[in-house]
Amino acid sequence: MATRLLCCLSLCLLGGEPTEARVSQTPRHTVTMMGQTVTLRCEPISGHVALFWYKQTSVQGLKLLIHFNNQATVDDSGMPKGCFLAKMPDRSFSTLEIQRTEPGDSVVYLCASSVDTMLQSHPLPVQKPSGFPFSLQPQLSLTVFRGFSAISTRT
Repeated sequence: MATRLLCCLSLCLLGGEPTEARVSQTPRHTVTMMGQTVTLRCEPISGHVALFWYKQTSVQGLKLLIHFNNQATVDDSGMPKGCFLAKMPDRSFSTLEIQRTEPGDSVVYLCASSVDTMLQSHPLPVQKPSGFPFSLQPQLSLTVFRGFSAISTRT
C-alpha cells in the first residue's frame, strides 16, 4: 500500500501539468499612426512545415490570406495586393507586414501551423475541431482609429 501511494505521488509530482505546444504571435500590443507599417510575427510549432495567415472579420468570417509549405508560398490569393506582404525566411518564423494601415485593416489576424497539408483545388475556411492536428492561435487584433491604429492581444 505504501509503495503504491509513493508511486502515485511520484507520478503526480513528475507529471505536473501537461505542456501544450502553441503557435506564438507577436507583438502583443502596438499603437501606430494611420498610414504606417505594422509587422506581425508568427512562430509555428516546432516541426510544423505548413504555416497559414488568416484574417477574421465579423462580416466575412475567417479568410485565408496566405499559405506557406516548407517556406514556399502555396497560395497567396487572399493577400491584398500592394499593402500586405508576407514572408517565411526560415521554418522558425513568418512575418505579415501591413503597409499604410487604414480602418479597413481593423480585423483579427490569426496564424496557424500544421505538420503537413493536403493539396486541394479550393481552400475551405478552417475552424479547429477538437483533436485536429492543426494549431490555430487567435492572438492578435488590429484596430484602426481615425488618428491611430492599435494592435492588441485577444485573450
